[in-house]
Amino acid sequence: MRRRAVWLAGAAGAALLMAGCTTPKVAAVRNAGQPSGAWNGRLALRVEGDEKQSFSALFDLRGSPRAGELALTTPIGNTLAVLQWSPGEALLKNGNQTRRYDSVDALIEAATGAAIPVDALFGWLAGRDEPVPGWKADLSQYGNGRLQAMRFSPQPAADLRIVFERQ
Repeated sequence: MRRRAVWLAGAAGAALLMAGCTTPKVAAVRNAGQPSGAWNGRLALRVEGDEKQSFSALFDLRGSPRAGELALTTPIGNTLAVLQWSPGEALLKNGNQTRRYDSVDALIEAATGAAIPVDALFGWLAGRDEPVPGWKADLSQYGNGRLQAMRFSPQPAADLRIVFERQ
């Protein structure tokens, strides 16, 4: 838990430097027969609760809910973590450490501190209002490359904000 708190604190500090930076390119993930996409930008996640947590980073997302890669970086290009998933495998690479998870959902929760609906996230990034119990997505600024999704249940509440470009 302490390691994650240090990691989250470093990522939050990096948010202060975010304006005007670009995201390094990550090799594309190919998914035969799977709709896929590629997005990059900035994301911020705030999780309420006894121990409020916030996380922000530049991101490069490629692939689909079934198989993909998410690179999280600081504004100066230092890699915070790389998340990779495919059927039967979900990896979190942080420096020279690699951790394995049972699913992409468990992987995302371990990396960000909150359960984020991955299937819906890809839909939201594609401009579709994917309904998810307990979540409310706001796509009103989608045309400006912005979206927000809030989780009301289960607790703790979470607020995900993304500024993005589709590649």
